Amino acid sequence: MHPILFEYGPITVYAYGLFIATAFLAGLGWSAREARQADLDHALIQDLGFLVIISAVIGARLLYVLINPTYFLAHPGEAVLFWNGGLVFQGGFLAAVGAGWWFLRRHNQQVLPWIDVLAPGLALGQAIGRIGCFMAGCCYGRSCELPWAVTFTDINSLAPVHTPLHPTQLYHSLAGLLTFLILISLGRRLPHPGNRAGLFLILYAAARITIEFFRSDYRGHFGPITVTQIIAFCVLMLGVWLFRLKKRPSSSH
Repeated sequence: MHPILFEYGPITVYAYGLFIATAFLAGLGWSAREARQADLDHALIQDLGFLVIISAVIGARLLYVLINPTYFLAHPGEAVLFWNGGLVFQGGFLAAVGAGWWFLRRHNQQVLPWIDVLAPGLALGQAIGRIGCFMAGCCYGRSCELPWAVTFTDINSLAPVHTPLHPTQLYHSLAGLLTFLILISLGRRLPHPGNRAGLFLILYAAARITIEFFRSDYRGHFGPITVTQIIAFCVLMLGVWLFRLKKRPSSSH
């Protein structure tokens, strides 16, 4: 749509970067609220949030670069320009999980209650961040003639221009919003620690696997499936395991 919001002299404000920053702040704010309500040490949320944000950006960009090796071998300087578009959620998720787990263990925190309170914030962040994808034109869909098809016309867009496409970025955003609403409507009524985070992973992964079939940007392919679908399936299995937990394992300390 509009990858560049405005330019003023040497200053360029990219829509993608603005929405990603907004997504992180909104997710962090909601997570702090959840932590207070759960009587967790919400004073940790700022340090945890900063670590998760940095790890998520690095992981998401790294996976994007790894599944597009030909382009980045030819344009190595662009590998760090994530604000132009090009973050893969699964890469960010995996990096953030690893960094967050290390942080919580270091501060002697129980992991499962924390991932339960972080889950809605992640869903909210995804709902907002995907609007940035839509503005930049990344993560674009296949051509279609549906009434809600979108046509990109800005030459700076990462999507093909003047072609009606599935608005897959908005599909992702809507999936994130619905996941967020489901998680907050359930609150902490799920019976065991880890169940809420498991439900988040199930909903996210199921949506991701489905929406992938409507996307057209390159995401690494193994026959009819993509690298991101394989990762999403692994995330789904982890979600099922967490959702079915009946008690907190001793390893979660």
